[in-house]
Amino acid sequence: MAEKNNYTIENIYQGGYSSLKPSYGDVFTGYRVSAGQMGAPTKPDTANQLQHIQSLLNQGIVPIEAGVLDPRVFDQIPKQHFKELRQAAQLSGAKLSMHAPLIEASGIGEQGWSESNRELAERQLMDVIDKAIELDKNGQIPITIHSSGLPGTEYMRTPEGERKIQKLVLVDQSSGKVATALEEEEKYRLGKIDGKPDILDPEERMRIVNSSNWDNEVTQLIFNKERADELLNQSQPYIEPILPMLMKETPEKQQKIINELSKTNPELHDKFMSFQNAKLYLQDLRMHVDGLYDKAMKTGDEETQKAVTNLANNFIEEMKNGRGGTREYSAALNNFLTGLKGENIKPRQYIPVEEFALKQSSNTLSNVALESYKKFGNKAPVLSIENMYPGMAFASAKEMNDLIGETKKKFIEKAKEQGISESVAKQQANKMIGMTLDVGHLNIAKKQGFDDKDLRKEVEQIAKHVKHVHLTDNFGYSDSHLPPGMGNVPFKEILEELEKQGKKDVRKISLNGT
Repeated sequence: MAEKNNYTIENIYQGGYSSLKPSYGDVFTGYRVSAGQMGAPTKPDTANQLQHIQSLLNQGIVPIEAGVLDPRVFDQIPKQHFKELRQAAQLSGAKLSMHAPLIEASGIGEQGWSESNRELAERQLMDVIDKAIELDKNGQIPITIHSSGLPGTEYMRTPEGERKIQKLVLVDQSSGKVATALEEEEKYRLGKIDGKPDILDPEERMRIVNSSNWDNEVTQLIFNKERADELLNQSQPYIEPILPMLMKETPEKQQKIINELSKTNPELHDKFMSFQNAKLYLQDLRMHVDGLYDKAMKTGDEETQKAVTNLANNFIEEMKNGRGGTREYSAALNNFLTGLKGENIKPRQYIPVEEFALKQSSNTLSNVALESYKKFGNKAPVLSIENMYPGMAFASAKEMNDLIGETKKKFIEKAKEQGISESVAKQQANKMIGMTLDVGHLNIAKKQGFDDKDLRKEVEQIAKHVKHVHLTDNFGYSDSHLPPGMGNVPFKEILEELEKQGKKDVRKISLNGT
């Protein structure tokens, strides 16, 4: 240190912090983690995991997370390779976990959702289980599985500190495709006295989109039915006297009869063709009405399904009570279509991506967990589902709670169906299905205005599920994977919250540099 006049110049270089000092961990994160809990991952882009695990073992690292992100690279790793990883870890006392490749558990792909895609994801995850079991002969190895790779709902923090949806990503239920993203919108309405626009939030816009699409589809079919009625009104009075005779004949014979009668009544031929066209309109209309019925039953809530079922029953009764003629058929279709415009019928063709993925992903993950338990019993690996960062599905505590909760619920239901007692099923669900908390992903919520207190509240909501922790730092804008203490992730607050809820001893993997 040098002093001159009123100025004091401190030492430019203060020296580095020593990891041998008890307070070393406090310097960077404010929370000290024991060496037995703090670990590192292998290189996630190579099939030669053995080389990288040996490098980590040479550094004295105890918890090590093996695994690669690309499913194609993962497929290049032979099963025997995992046995060698286990042997290397046993020699040094290391504890292994695994990161599964990026597999979309929901089955939603570029071309949309399909059951075959979902089943493929299920088989791929079971392959991960079969290989992971080789890493630890004692079993219960944690396997980190990404909750989703889909774009998802984004939230923002209002000036009042409230959590608000900023962007809503929708899936078209009829195709399973990610369809569009809705944000807040100003909408001017004709006749509004103050002349100011209404502010439509993303959820209201979703409701309007669903309502408008449904109304347009029904209205178009009503228009088509009216065109069929026009043709019937023009033709049936001419055709009706000979209809009983015509209905007994084949189409070819009908045409011959009309051609013969048209010699004395030329207009009859055109009227017969109009009548035939009307029937074609009604046949086509029926196919589209069946499509609407199917959509309403698949995408509507319980109230919608009940109302549509009543309309369908009324249609059947009208057909039974009528004479079975073309006019009666048209009238029955008209009543059904008019009923579909009722206020209590609200199909949802478009829903938030998390709602769609929740159903499919929980189905996949519960099946994988149950198959794993049946195959390996109490040694079955732990499915540790990782939270994603804002902008992707399943980034919030509520969404993760929903996914893990639904997966456990389905696991218990399916286990009971296969003869496993409810108490054992619940015990295994809580043991085998949990969460990997990625604190770096969580921190990216700061770009939407959330602060350290908000992040701690998020952790408070999901801590009960946490079985594994990923430690990586950033400045709240991207998943930059800085070493802990080099960004603004509130490690101290997060880890203290985990400790408060009995999660002090979970393994913590530092992901910086991956």
